[in-house]
Amino acid sequence: MPDCARQAALEAIERCRRSGAWSSAVIDAVITKYSLDSRSAALASHIFLGVMQNKALCDFYIDSYCTSASKIEPKVRDILEIAVYQLVFMDKIPANAAVNEAVNICKKLGYSRASGFVNAVLRKISRDIDKLPEVPHKGSGEYLCIKYSHPKWLCDYMINRYGYDFAEGFLAANNREPDTTIQVNTLKTDCDDLMNMLADSGVSVKKHEWLDNCLDVKGNIKSMKGFDEGLFYVQDAAARAAVCIAEVKSGDKVLDACAAPGGKSFALAIDMQNKGSILSCDLHEKKLKLINEGAERLGIEIISTKANDARNAPDEQYDVIIADVPCSGYGVIRKKPDIRYKPENERNALPEIQLAILENLSSALKPDGTLIYSTCTVFEEENEAVVNEFLSKHTDFEAVEFTLPGGKIAQNGMHTFWPHIDGTDGFFACKLRRKQ
Repeated sequence: MPDCARQAALEAIERCRRSGAWSSAVIDAVITKYSLDSRSAALASHIFLGVMQNKALCDFYIDSYCTSASKIEPKVRDILEIAVYQLVFMDKIPANAAVNEAVNICKKLGYSRASGFVNAVLRKISRDIDKLPEVPHKGSGEYLCIKYSHPKWLCDYMINRYGYDFAEGFLAANNREPDTTIQVNTLKTDCDDLMNMLADSGVSVKKHEWLDNCLDVKGNIKSMKGFDEGLFYVQDAAARAAVCIAEVKSGDKVLDACAAPGGKSFALAIDMQNKGSILSCDLHEKKLKLINEGAERLGIEIISTKANDARNAPDEQYDVIIADVPCSGYGVIRKKPDIRYKPENERNALPEIQLAILENLSSALKPDGTLIYSTCTVFEEENEAVVNEFLSKHTDFEAVEFTLPGGKIAQNGMHTFWPHIDGTDGFFACKLRRKQ
């Protein structure tokens, strides 16, 4: 049902355009609505995510072949975008199929008067597919904004702080589909046995390049052999590495203050050999269900959950505290492409909240205890600046040098992971110690 796949992708794009909805939830809902089989669902997802990742570039090509681009109705532009994405990025789809389906969708949805226009624009683009117009102003933020479909303010931010080549590498990586990293539940199995089992069942699987007991896989995770048995769980390598640097021990008393959906709590429990105690908290009660269900599936017995605002100081003292604080999320654009379309000013209030969480949690750390501050964003204002402000006010704390899995050393106790360098989400981690 390729026509239904394209129509499903179109509806998901329209929903995101109208409401700014979360992309993963939208495409899942639309696939269910259209009752797509696995092949059509994969095509719909591919087109939808591809347009979300390359919207500005698709629009650039559309506008290059229109004399009155500003007059294109939003729904017609959506139709053009899904067709242009197929023409430019999906070489296994015949050009005629992409064009004809776009024209048919126009007619089916009551845009017959625009079908001729859509056909003409797409035929021109198809004809020139090997000599499409060059994006202007190469070497500038404007070029990166169009080429990689990120907001110009973000492109300029990255250029100003890290240089043009670094910025381009980061933005390009955000538009590549990553493998899914799974963590081996060593309470139940080992890495080699799980990898062999998955490979034997037809899963594309390989060992992670620099992180032990982690595998990179492709496919539907929940349908993989071993998932229901709790032999693994999904967690990005950067988040797993942040737990590694905490160096928890069996018997420790640990607080995971912003825990949902539970990946770090699970990693902590595995590193602790399921001995000790972990209190996993989240602001929203309903999210705790995910943690409890995951712990049960994995056979983890030392996790308890509690609804709590991390800005409230805990009553007890802990050997280790994990503060994976709420953040702007700009490190996970490659998995959640809609993040790039959030208003820039949405992140302005976050550092104050992050600092409040860090200060409140610090009072619950035992002397010589470890506090890991982390985010899934790449902005200095939410990362190093928050930590440095905290340290300036709390002389009883210090940032501690640590060695990452794979051998990198964070001499100042802080490290940012980058998708184009580390092959992970964009992620920041800092290791703090409370002095005796």
